[in-house]
Order: sequence, then structure tokens, then C-alpha cells
Amino acid sequence: MATRTDPLTLEVVELIGTVVARYHEEYERAAAEHALTGAQARVLGLLSLEPLPMRKIALTLKCEPSNITGIVDRLEARELVERRPDPADRRVKLAAATAKGARTARELRDALDFAREPLAGLSEAERTTLRDLLRRMLGEEA
Repeated sequence: MATRTDPLTLEVVELIGTVVARYHEEYERAAAEHALTGAQARVLGLLSLEPLPMRKIALTLKCEPSNITGIVDRLEARELVERRPDPADRRVKLAAATAKGARTARELRDALDFAREPLAGLSEAERTTLRDLLRRMLGEEA
């Protein structure tokens, strides 16, 4: 059984750290090209998928709801995001990407070559295996 300090485990941990660091560098660079912070870009990316209440955004990004309020305020001032009532509960406000915000989020995703390009060199079976192993590491169903 592998321990946390065996050479293979240490190498895998180091490689994962390098991948994460390079992804974040590219993400920050892509965000900056749109005059966004990394946090603003992440919120916009989430909201381009579906409208969400502030609390759900905070839970997903593992940060304080008050931080999300400030980020959404700044995105709203740039007309990338809008607040609207939740149709299921009108007391709840949802943040949603505007058409301009959805376009910007798509451009951000398209600019992220680091993760996409190396993955394109893997077969579908290899990508499936990698996905399943990452899900297992995160404690999710494979």
C-alpha cells in the first residue's frame, strides 16, 4: 500500500501542484485580458452556466457570501451580470450572466489552452480514466 511519503505519491502530488499552478496562471492572464480579476472571472463562468443565488455561489467557490456580493456588484456595474428574482421564491435574488457576460465567459473559456491542449492529445479512454481518477480523489462517484 502506498504511503503519503513514497516517491511515486510525492511525484504525483508535485505534478498536480504544477498543473494547478499553471492553470491558475493562465486563468488569471485570460481574466486580466478582459479587465477582470480571477475571482470575477470564476463567478462569471459559474453564472454563464445558470443563474444562482449568492449563497450557492459562495458555497461553490468556498468563500464568504459578502465577498460574492462585492464581486457581483462589480460585474453588474460592467453589465456582465444582473440580479433578478428567483421564479421559485421571489424573496430570493439570483445573479445571472447577461448576454454580454455570457459572451465574455465563453471568450474566457476559449482562451484557456493549457488544460485543453494537452487533454486533446489523450485518447477518449485516457481522458475518461483521468476524469474517473480525479473524481475518486475528490470523493465523488466515478
